[in-house]
Amino acid sequence: MMNHPLSLSLCGWALVAVLALPTSSPAQSESPTVAAPVLLTPKSAATPRINGARVFGVRPGNPFLFTIAATGDRPMKFSVENLPAGLVLDSATGQITGVLREKGESMVVLHAKNALGEATRKLRIVCGDTIALTPPLGWNSWNCFGGAVSDAKVRAAADAMVSSGLVNHGWTYINIDDCWEADRDASGFIQSNKQFPDMKALSEYIHGKGLKFGIYSSPGPKTCAGFTASYQHEDQDAQRYAEWGVDYVKYDWCSYGDIARKITVERYGKLLPNDAEHIMALSEKKRILDSNRQRTEEETAQLKQITSELNEIYRKMNPEEKRRIDLDIMQEPYKIFRASLDKVKRDILFSYCQYGMGNVWEWGQQLGGNCWRTTGDITDTWASLSSIGAKQAGHEKFAGPGHWNDPDMLIVGKVGWGPKLRPTRLTPDEQYTHISLWCLLASPLLIGCDMTQLDAFTFSLLSNDEVLDVNQDPLGRQAGRVAQSGTVEVWSKELEDGSRAVGLFNLGTQEAKVTATWQDIGISGRQIVRDLWRQKDIGSFEAQFEATVPSHGVVLVKIRPAAK
Repeated sequence: MMNHPLSLSLCGWALVAVLALPTSSPAQSESPTVAAPVLLTPKSAATPRINGARVFGVRPGNPFLFTIAATGDRPMKFSVENLPAGLVLDSATGQITGVLREKGESMVVLHAKNALGEATRKLRIVCGDTIALTPPLGWNSWNCFGGAVSDAKVRAAADAMVSSGLVNHGWTYINIDDCWEADRDASGFIQSNKQFPDMKALSEYIHGKGLKFGIYSSPGPKTCAGFTASYQHEDQDAQRYAEWGVDYVKYDWCSYGDIARKITVERYGKLLPNDAEHIMALSEKKRILDSNRQRTEEETAQLKQITSELNEIYRKMNPEEKRRIDLDIMQEPYKIFRASLDKVKRDILFSYCQYGMGNVWEWGQQLGGNCWRTTGDITDTWASLSSIGAKQAGHEKFAGPGHWNDPDMLIVGKVGWGPKLRPTRLTPDEQYTHISLWCLLASPLLIGCDMTQLDAFTFSLLSNDEVLDVNQDPLGRQAGRVAQSGTVEVWSKELEDGSRAVGLFNLGTQEAKVTATWQDIGISGRQIVRDLWRQKDIGSFEAQFEATVPSHGVVLVKIRPAAK
């Protein structure tokens, strides 16, 4: 990255756009502006338009489900040219189902027709070893319902995904987070609790709407909320998930930390046999003190002393050997569950939730992960959003089709992490920044709000097809930060058609001019700049593009060569 004296804007989240987003109050995001937000996304036309992913991956012999996402007046009739043998289309719903038996690629042509016209679009179907060829788009229950999630609320989310029309923009997954679990049956298989009386029926309900079904567990004995998790029952859980029709598993580190601590002590002890008993004794004392959140000053001092003693012992170890042990322990539970998922005949997207430990982006793909959290949990504040966004720079070389960096779920709309919901504390400009950056980052997009309470502004954020196309681009590149000066930044993402998606961000408390130069972006010559939020061309520019960006805001653009 090259630093410039130019006035660039916002920590890597905006695509270059010509017109600045409407400004909101420069007050802190914890006290959101009361001004009515401006909806930049144009209303979908009544004529058909096909949206969503342009490439779709499936493994041989596994169930296939792809719903053609199309906006426009209903009724609408769908058809497909060159559909591979083994697949069938429901012409009324646009759902393609079936099974592909052999590896290979097919380029099919999708058609969507209503009384006003017809749209066509190519879709590349890849039957091979890799799924999640574009980042998953969907909904997760945690940021709105937390432990108050239930079968009824999940069904309502699926209903709202369809009735709101978001399904027509490519949104696919309906994921239950923690708190669905009960104990195991006599054979050791996981059961759902009274809030979820019939998981298979729930899955079938979701699939019937052309959507996919996600679930949650932990490699430890308990989940984050204290429910039964997968430790030592990994094969059984994978089998049960396949029986239920699960399409996505979020696997949260949580209580595995206690297992990892015990394994670490044992393996360190083998390398330092003369210190093994001392390591074990000190580690147990440290565990007890660590678990006490109401420590006295004396206990805090004891903890500091114990930690110092342990570190002194560990210095006797070969640093490279210690690093290898630590990494092996961190990777082990994900290797185990990957092997369990590979034993079932179902494509289940595997999402690591271990908060970026051990630089997971460097090895997540090698272990068969489809996406992995790169940070701790996000909250609906500017401090959280901007901090997480800034940390994504440099991760781009580890993302691509089938394996994505995940900076956590979306925090727009009504959230609350429990029974009581409230509007997000992000200002409108901060929300534009959030969606723009996550799309540039090729991040999984998981809506975290109550789907039954989508307001017009939130819907507009989630239904802009030109913005979503940046996230779903088949090339699968993640944006990188290409310029930074003070509180302004420019991020750029290469697209399959050779154009660039560019975000101009302003992290500061006052509006600022942000400049994206062709040199930084890696292009040359006269270029057309298109405002992606407003879905219109701004003009042609030579050498650079500059926009005035509001505080905590973004301008998101697509830059393509001008016709010669």
